Amino acid sequence: MHLTASVIIQDEESGLWRDIMEWAEQVAPERPDYHHHRTGEDNGDAHLKNLLMHLQVVIPITRGRFDAGPWQRLFYVEFDGQRDKRVIVKVIGE
Repeated sequence: MHLTASVIIQDEESGLWRDIMEWAEQVAPERPDYHHHRTGEDNGDAHLKNLLMHLQVVIPITRGRFDAGPWQRLFYVEFDGQRDKRVIVKVIGE
């Protein structure tokens, strides 16, 4: 529900997570000169990081369980902890 966070499915492995977060910081570094900051906000990098990792994900469910590979997990990734966040789950199908 918020454009400064992401929900992703990815392997749960610490080295990979470090690589992902370093990559996101290289592509959208935290810095003071984003045009968005002229509106009184200071989270321009968080919005750009969301564009990299997306806002929503389709989760495969089979027989009531998360149907993924052995290492895959569902993650909520927060780039800007300034506000309370909300998560919406919509179920489509059987």
